[in-house]
Amino acid sequence: MSLSIRLLGTSASRPTVERNVSSVAIHREGETLMFDCGEGTQRQMMRYGVSFALQDIFFTHMHADHLLGVIGLMRTMALQGRAEGLRLWGPRGSSRVLKRAEAFGFERMTFPVEILEVGAGEPVARDGYAIVPFPVEHRGSASLGYALVEEERKGRFNPDLARELGIPEGPLWGKIHRGEDVTLDDGRVISSRTLVGDKRPGRKVVITGDTRPCAATIDASKGADLLVHEATFGDEEGPRAVETGHSTAREAAQIALAAGVRRLVLTHFSARYSRDASELDREARSVFTETIIGKDGMEIEVPLSGG
Repeated sequence: MSLSIRLLGTSASRPTVERNVSSVAIHREGETLMFDCGEGTQRQMMRYGVSFALQDIFFTHMHADHLLGVIGLMRTMALQGRAEGLRLWGPRGSSRVLKRAEAFGFERMTFPVEILEVGAGEPVARDGYAIVPFPVEHRGSASLGYALVEEERKGRFNPDLARELGIPEGPLWGKIHRGEDVTLDDGRVISSRTLVGDKRPGRKVVITGDTRPCAATIDASKGADLLVHEATFGDEEGPRAVETGHSTAREAAQIALAAGVRRLVLTHFSARYSRDASELDREARSVFTETIIGKDGMEIEVPLSGG
Protein backbone atom coordinates (compact mmCIF):
# COMPACT_ATOMS: atom_id res chain seq x y z
CA MET A 1 0.00 0.00 0.00
CA SER A 2 1.77 3.12 -1.23
CA LEU A 3 2.17 6.32 0.78
CA SER A 4 4.51 9.16 -0.09
CA ILE A 5 4.88 12.91 0.20
CA ARG A 6 5.95 15.35 -2.49
CA LEU A 7 7.39 18.70 -1.46
CA LEU A 8 6.08 21.35 -3.84
CA GLY A 9 7.38 24.41 -2.03
CA THR A 10 9.98 24.72 0.74
CA SER A 11 10.57 28.46 1.03
CA ALA A 12 9.28 30.74 3.76
CA SER A 13 7.31 33.92 3.02
CA ARG A 14 8.43 34.43 -0.57
CA PRO A 15 9.64 32.31 -3.48
CA THR A 16 13.30 32.19 -4.44
CA VAL A 17 15.06 30.93 -7.55
CA GLU A 18 15.58 27.54 -5.88
CA ARG A 19 12.42 27.20 -3.82
CA ASN A 20 8.71 27.96 -4.16
CA VAL A 21 6.50 28.87 -1.21
CA SER A 22 4.66 26.36 0.94
CA SER A 23 2.85 23.30 -0.35
CA VAL A 24 3.03 19.57 0.36
CA ALA A 25 1.19 16.78 -1.47
CA ILE A 26 0.50 13.39 0.06
CA HIS A 27 -0.15 10.46 -2.27
CA ARG A 28 -1.93 7.46 -0.77
CA GLU A 29 -3.20 4.56 -2.85
CA GLY A 30 -4.00 6.69 -5.89
CA GLU A 31 -5.48 9.54 -3.85
CA THR A 32 -3.81 12.97 -3.59
CA LEU A 33 -4.21 15.35 -0.66
CA MET A 34 -2.67 18.82 -0.60
CA PHE A 35 -1.56 20.79 2.44
CA ASP A 36 -1.23 24.53 1.80
CA CYS A 37 -1.15 26.04 -1.66
CA GLY A 38 1.27 28.95 -1.94
CA GLU A 39 1.69 31.16 -4.98
CA GLY A 40 2.76 29.17 -8.04
CA THR A 41 1.82 25.77 -6.64
CA GLN A 42 -0.02 24.74 -9.83
CA ARG A 43 3.18 25.10 -11.84
CA GLN A 44 5.03 23.00 -9.28
CA MET A 45 2.33 20.36 -9.65
CA MET A 46 2.88 20.28 -13.41
CA ARG A 47 6.62 20.20 -12.95
CA TYR A 48 6.63 17.32 -10.47
CA GLY A 49 3.74 15.24 -11.77
CA VAL A 50 1.08 15.91 -9.13
CA SER A 51 -2.43 15.33 -10.46
CA PHE A 52 -4.94 18.19 -10.70
CA ALA A 53 -7.64 15.64 -9.90
CA LEU A 54 -7.16 16.06 -6.15
CA GLN A 55 -10.33 16.66 -4.14
CA ASP A 56 -9.03 18.08 -0.85
CA ILE A 57 -6.75 20.98 0.08
CA PHE A 58 -6.02 21.48 3.79
CA PHE A 59 -4.75 24.90 4.87
CA THR A 60 -2.68 25.23 8.03
CA HIS A 61 -3.44 28.96 8.31
CA MET A 62 -4.50 31.96 6.26
CA HIS A 63 -1.19 33.72 5.60
CA ALA A 64 -0.71 34.65 1.95
CA ASP A 65 2.34 32.47 1.33
CA HIS A 66 0.26 29.41 2.19
CA LEU A 67 -2.92 30.11 0.21
CA LEU A 68 -2.50 32.50 -2.74
CA GLY A 69 -1.86 29.64 -5.15
CA VAL A 70 -5.35 28.21 -4.73
CA ILE A 71 -6.81 31.09 -6.79
CA GLY A 72 -4.79 30.22 -9.88
CA LEU A 73 -5.18 26.50 -9.31
CA MET A 74 -8.98 26.72 -9.20
CA ARG A 75 -9.03 28.95 -12.27
CA THR A 76 -6.96 26.44 -14.22
CA MET A 77 -9.23 23.61 -13.06
CA ALA A 78 -12.24 25.58 -14.35
CA LEU A 79 -10.56 26.33 -17.69
CA GLN A 80 -9.94 22.59 -18.04
CA GLY A 81 -13.66 21.95 -17.58
CA ARG A 82 -13.43 20.25 -14.22
CA ALA A 83 -16.78 19.01 -12.96
CA GLU A 84 -15.75 17.15 -9.79
CA GLY A 85 -16.10 19.01 -6.52
CA LEU A 86 -13.19 20.45 -4.54
CA ARG A 87 -13.08 20.70 -0.74
CA LEU A 88 -11.09 23.44 0.98
CA TRP A 89 -10.40 22.86 4.68
CA GLY A 90 -9.09 25.44 7.13
CA PRO A 91 -8.99 26.42 10.81
CA ARG A 92 -11.92 28.09 12.54
CA GLY A 93 -12.53 31.52 11.02
CA SER A 94 -10.92 30.73 7.65
CA SER A 95 -14.13 30.57 5.60
CA ARG A 96 -14.22 34.31 4.94
CA VAL A 97 -10.79 34.32 3.33
CA LEU A 98 -11.35 31.09 1.39
CA LYS A 99 -14.69 32.33 0.01
CA ARG A 100 -12.96 35.45 -1.30
CA ALA A 101 -10.29 33.27 -2.92
CA GLU A 102 -13.00 31.10 -4.51
CA ALA A 103 -14.76 34.12 -6.03
CA PHE A 104 -11.68 36.01 -7.23
CA GLY A 105 -11.40 36.44 -11.02
CA PHE A 106 -13.91 33.80 -12.11
CA GLU A 107 -16.34 34.34 -14.95
CA ARG A 108 -17.82 30.87 -14.49
CA MET A 109 -17.09 28.06 -12.08
CA THR A 110 -17.47 24.64 -13.67
CA PHE A 111 -17.33 22.70 -10.42
CA PRO A 112 -18.64 23.00 -6.86
CA VAL A 113 -16.29 24.21 -4.10
CA GLU A 114 -17.08 23.24 -0.52
CA ILE A 115 -15.42 25.27 2.22
CA LEU A 116 -15.17 23.60 5.61
CA GLU A 117 -13.72 24.69 8.93
CA VAL A 118 -12.14 22.20 11.33
CA GLY A 119 -10.93 22.45 14.87
CA ALA A 120 -8.13 20.73 16.72
CA GLY A 121 -9.00 17.15 17.60
CA GLU A 122 -11.83 16.87 15.05
CA PRO A 123 -10.75 14.03 12.73
CA VAL A 124 -11.74 14.02 9.08
CA ALA A 125 -12.51 10.32 8.63
CA ARG A 126 -11.68 8.58 5.37
CA ASP A 127 -11.52 4.99 4.16
CA GLY A 128 -8.68 3.42 6.11
CA TYR A 129 -7.29 6.62 7.62
CA ALA A 130 -8.14 10.00 9.11
CA ILE A 131 -6.77 13.52 8.89
CA VAL A 132 -6.43 14.73 12.48
CA PRO A 133 -5.96 18.50 13.04
CA PHE A 134 -3.96 19.65 16.05
CA PRO A 135 -3.20 23.11 17.49
CA VAL A 136 0.10 24.83 16.73
CA GLU A 137 1.52 28.17 17.83
CA HIS A 138 1.95 30.78 15.10
CA ARG A 139 1.47 34.52 15.35
CA GLY A 140 -1.21 36.43 13.51
CA SER A 141 -3.51 33.67 12.34
CA ALA A 142 -5.48 30.74 13.72
CA SER A 143 -3.23 27.80 12.86
CA LEU A 144 -3.39 24.02 12.72
CA GLY A 145 -1.10 21.15 11.94
CA TYR A 146 -2.43 17.95 10.39
CA ALA A 147 -1.65 14.29 11.01
CA LEU A 148 -2.56 11.60 8.50
CA VAL A 149 -3.19 8.56 10.69
CA GLU A 150 -3.87 5.17 9.15
CA GLU A 151 -6.02 2.55 10.86
CA GLU A 152 -4.41 -0.52 12.37
CA ARG A 153 -3.87 -3.38 9.96
CA LYS A 154 -4.92 -6.97 10.52
CA GLY A 155 -2.34 -9.32 11.97
CA ARG A 156 -0.35 -11.48 9.58
CA PHE A 157 -2.09 -14.73 8.60
CA ASN A 158 -0.04 -17.96 8.66
CA PRO A 159 -1.07 -19.97 5.55
CA ASP A 160 1.47 -22.74 6.13
CA LEU A 161 0.07 -23.50 9.59
CA ALA A 162 -3.48 -23.33 8.21
CA ARG A 163 -2.65 -26.04 5.67
CA GLU A 164 -0.87 -28.08 8.34
CA LEU A 165 -4.02 -27.96 10.47
CA GLY A 166 -6.08 -29.16 7.50
CA ILE A 167 -8.07 -25.97 7.04
CA PRO A 168 -9.17 -25.78 3.40
CA GLU A 169 -8.15 -22.64 1.57
CA GLY A 170 -11.09 -20.35 0.83
CA PRO A 171 -13.83 -18.67 2.90
CA LEU A 172 -12.61 -20.17 6.19
CA TRP A 173 -9.22 -18.49 5.75
CA GLY A 174 -10.98 -15.16 5.27
CA LYS A 175 -13.08 -15.61 8.40
CA ILE A 176 -10.04 -16.49 10.49
CA HIS A 177 -8.11 -13.49 9.17
CA ARG A 178 -11.04 -11.26 10.15
CA GLY A 179 -10.72 -12.52 13.72
CA GLU A 180 -13.47 -15.12 13.70
CA ASP A 181 -13.11 -18.58 15.22
CA VAL A 182 -14.24 -21.40 12.91
CA THR A 183 -15.51 -24.96 13.36
CA LEU A 184 -14.22 -27.57 10.92
CA ASP A 185 -16.22 -30.49 9.55
CA ASP A 186 -14.48 -32.85 12.01
CA GLY A 187 -15.67 -30.75 14.95
CA ARG A 188 -12.40 -28.99 15.75
CA VAL A 189 -12.69 -25.34 16.73
CA ILE A 190 -9.83 -23.22 15.40
CA SER A 191 -9.20 -19.93 17.15
CA SER A 192 -8.18 -17.02 14.94
CA ARG A 193 -5.40 -16.29 17.45
CA THR A 194 -3.77 -19.55 16.45
CA LEU A 195 -3.23 -18.37 12.89
CA VAL A 196 -3.27 -14.57 13.03
CA GLY A 197 -0.61 -12.45 14.67
CA ASP A 198 -1.06 -9.19 16.54
CA LYS A 199 -2.52 -6.21 14.73
CA ARG A 200 0.07 -4.11 12.97
CA PRO A 201 0.23 -0.33 13.17
CA GLY A 202 -0.74 1.89 10.28
CA ARG A 203 1.43 4.79 9.24
CA LYS A 204 1.42 8.35 10.52
CA VAL A 205 2.60 11.44 8.64
CA VAL A 206 2.52 14.81 10.42
CA ILE A 207 2.68 18.27 8.80
CA THR A 208 3.01 21.22 11.15
CA GLY A 209 2.67 24.28 8.94
CA ASP A 210 4.17 27.40 10.56
CA THR A 211 4.70 27.10 14.29
CA ARG A 212 6.85 27.62 17.31
CA PRO A 213 7.91 24.33 18.90
CA CYS A 214 5.01 23.21 21.08
CA ALA A 215 3.77 20.32 23.18
CA ALA A 216 0.78 19.74 20.90
CA THR A 217 3.10 18.87 18.01
CA ILE A 218 4.94 16.37 20.20
CA ASP A 219 1.64 14.76 21.20
CA ALA A 220 0.36 14.59 17.61
CA SER A 221 3.68 13.21 16.34
CA LYS A 222 4.23 10.41 18.88
CA GLY A 223 5.74 7.50 17.00
CA ALA A 224 5.15 9.12 13.59
CA ASP A 225 6.81 7.60 10.55
CA LEU A 226 7.46 11.08 9.16
CA LEU A 227 7.30 14.58 10.64
CA VAL A 228 7.38 17.55 8.26
CA HIS A 229 8.31 20.49 10.46
CA GLU A 230 9.09 24.06 9.58
CA ALA A 231 12.65 25.28 10.19
CA THR A 232 12.65 28.90 9.11
CA PHE A 233 15.86 29.91 10.87
CA GLY A 234 19.18 28.70 12.24
CA ASP A 235 20.46 29.14 15.78
CA GLU A 236 21.81 32.62 15.13
CA GLU A 237 18.29 33.81 14.30
CA GLY A 238 16.71 32.25 17.40
CA PRO A 239 15.31 35.55 18.74
CA ARG A 240 13.75 36.29 15.35
CA ALA A 241 12.13 32.85 15.34
CA VAL A 242 10.46 33.68 18.66
CA GLU A 243 9.44 37.13 17.44
CA THR A 244 7.82 35.85 14.23
CA GLY A 245 6.30 32.64 15.60
CA HIS A 246 8.59 30.24 13.76
CA SER A 247 11.07 27.49 14.68
CA THR A 248 14.77 26.95 14.25
CA ALA A 249 16.13 23.76 12.73
CA ARG A 250 17.47 22.70 16.12
CA GLU A 251 14.10 23.26 17.77
CA ALA A 252 12.37 21.17 15.10
CA ALA A 253 14.88 18.38 15.75
CA GLN A 254 14.20 18.57 19.48
CA ILE A 255 10.48 18.09 18.74
CA ALA A 256 11.26 15.06 16.56
CA LEU A 257 13.44 13.56 19.29
CA ALA A 258 10.84 14.13 22.01
CA ALA A 259 8.08 12.60 19.86
CA GLY A 260 10.14 9.55 18.89
CA VAL A 261 9.47 9.95 15.16
CA ARG A 262 11.31 7.82 12.61
CA ARG A 263 12.28 10.61 10.23
CA LEU A 264 12.19 14.40 10.21
CA VAL A 265 11.83 16.54 7.08
CA LEU A 266 12.68 20.21 7.44
CA THR A 267 11.00 22.82 5.25
CA HIS A 268 9.91 26.50 5.13
CA PHE A 269 13.40 27.97 4.99
CA SER A 270 14.17 31.67 5.13
CA ALA A 271 15.53 33.00 1.84
CA ARG A 272 19.00 33.31 3.37
CA TYR A 273 19.22 29.49 3.41
CA SER A 274 17.65 28.94 -0.01
CA ARG A 275 20.83 27.91 -1.82
CA ASP A 276 22.75 26.48 1.10
CA ALA A 277 20.88 24.94 4.02
CA SER A 278 23.90 23.02 5.31
CA GLU A 279 23.96 25.12 8.47
CA LEU A 280 20.39 24.07 9.27
CA ASP A 281 21.23 20.46 8.44
CA ARG A 282 24.20 20.47 10.80
CA GLU A 283 22.29 22.05 13.67
CA ALA A 284 19.32 19.68 13.34
CA ARG A 285 21.44 16.54 12.94
CA SER A 286 23.37 17.34 16.11
CA VAL A 287 20.08 16.61 17.90
CA PHE A 288 18.27 14.17 15.57
CA THR A 289 20.31 12.24 13.03
CA GLU A 290 17.38 11.07 10.85
CA THR A 291 16.88 14.56 9.44
CA ILE A 292 16.22 15.39 5.79
CA ILE A 293 16.61 18.90 4.37
CA GLY A 294 13.60 19.35 2.14
CA LYS A 295 13.97 20.49 -1.46
CA ASP A 296 11.34 21.37 -4.02
CA GLY A 297 10.28 18.28 -5.94
CA MET A 298 11.62 15.86 -3.35
CA GLU A 299 9.52 12.69 -2.99
CA ILE A 300 9.74 10.65 0.21
CA GLU A 301 8.25 7.19 0.47
CA VAL A 302 6.71 6.10 3.77
CA PRO A 303 6.97 2.30 4.00
CA LEU A 304 4.78 0.09 6.13
CA SER A 305 6.37 -1.04 9.36
CA GLY A 306 5.83 -4.30 11.19
CA GLY A 307 5.77 -6.47 8.07
